[in-house]
Amino acid sequence: MDESTSHATGNPAARRDALRELALLFLRLGTVAMGGPAAHIAMMEDEVVRRRRWMTHERFLDMLGVCNLIPGPNSTEMAIHIGQLRAGFAGLIVAGACFILPAAAIVLAIAWMYVRYGTMPQAIGLLYGIKPVIIAVVLQALWGLGRTAIKSRLLAAIAIVSLAASLLNVNDMIVLLGGGIVMLAIRAFEDRAVARATLAAIPTVASGMKGPALAAAAIAVPFSLTTLFLFFLKVGAVLFGSGYVLLAFIRTDLVDRLRWLTEAQLLDAVAVGQVTPGPVFTTATFIGYLLGGFRGAVVATLGIFLPSFFFVSISGPLIPHLRRSPLAGAFLDGVNVGAWALMAAVTLFLARAAIIDVTTMILAIASAFVLIRCRVNSAWLVLGGGLIGLLMTIWR
Repeated sequence: MDESTSHATGNPAARRDALRELALLFLRLGTVAMGGPAAHIAMMEDEVVRRRRWMTHERFLDMLGVCNLIPGPNSTEMAIHIGQLRAGFAGLIVAGACFILPAAAIVLAIAWMYVRYGTMPQAIGLLYGIKPVIIAVVLQALWGLGRTAIKSRLLAAIAIVSLAASLLNVNDMIVLLGGGIVMLAIRAFEDRAVARATLAAIPTVASGMKGPALAAAAIAVPFSLTTLFLFFLKVGAVLFGSGYVLLAFIRTDLVDRLRWLTEAQLLDAVAVGQVTPGPVFTTATFIGYLLGGFRGAVVATLGIFLPSFFFVSISGPLIPHLRRSPLAGAFLDGVNVGAWALMAAVTLFLARAAIIDVTTMILAIASAFVLIRCRVNSAWLVLGGGLIGLLMTIWR
C-alpha cells in the first residue's frame, strides 16, 4: 500500500489531517483555477505530484485516462479521484465538493446580479463584447479537440456524418454515442465490410430520429424543479468530451424543446462560466438560478455533478484495466468525434446570435486568432471583450 492510500485506512487523526489538507487544497483551487479543464488538471498535477508527492506521475496519468473514459467534467473528476485515493470515500466527497462549491457560489452571485441588473445599459454593453469572444473560445476548444480526436480517415468520415446529423437536429445522444458504437463495432469485428455497413447505417438511424426530435421541440413545457433536476442529471450522466458539449445539450432541450431559455441567455451563461474559476459545468448553476431562483441553482448544480461522484467511486478500482482496454479506447475515439461534431454544430447556431455587426465579427476573429496562436488565458480575453463592449456603450 502506498503512502496516499494509507491515509484512507490509517488512524482517525491521520484521516482528519488528510481530509483537512484536501479541503484546503481544493477550496483554493476551486477559487483561483481559471483557464479550463486542461489548466485545472495541470495545477492539480503540480500540487499533488510535484509539491506534495501524494502519488506518482504514472498514477496521476492513470486517473486522467479513466476520466476520459467516463462521462462528466474531467477536472472535477480528477479532484474526486485524488480525494478518493488520499482519504477514501470521505476524501472523495470532500475534494469534489470543495472544488465545486467556490465556483458555484461565485456563479450564483453573478446570476443574482444578472437577474437584477441584466437589462441595464452597462450590462448589455458587457455582454455585447463578451459573446463574440465566447464564440472564439469555443472555436479554440474545437481546434484542439479536432486535432486530437480526428486522427484517421475513418474518424474524419464519422465526424462529417455526426456534424451533418447534428445540424439536422438529430438527438444529441445518438450523435454523441453513435460514433463510439461504430468504432467499437469496427474494433470488435475487425472487418472492413461490417465497418462500411455500420457507417452507412448512421444516416438512416439519424433520419429516423429527426421527426420525433423536431416534434418534441414544437411544444413548450411548463417549468418544474423536478424536470430541471432530471435534465441536468441526464447531462451529467452521459456527457463525454469537453465541457463545451454541454452547450449542445442545453440548446437542444432547454432552448428548442422546453423553451425555457433563449439563445441569448445561453450565451450569457457560457460567458459567466468563462470568467469564473472552477469547472465549466457551473454554467448549470447560472441557468438554474435564471429559471428557478436559489432552489433552481441548487437543483441544477446537484443534478449535473452527482453522476461524477458515482462514476469515480465505481471506476477507481478499475483504472488499470480500463486504461489498457483496446475496446474502451476505440469507443472513446468515436465518442470524442461525436463530441466534436456537437460542439461544431452548436457553435454555428450560437454565432448567429453573437456576431451581429462588424465590431462583433472583428472581436470574434481577433480573439480566435490570439487564442489559437498565442495560447492566452481565455478569461483575460473574455474580460477584455466585456470592457470593449462597455466602452462602446458609454461612447455611444
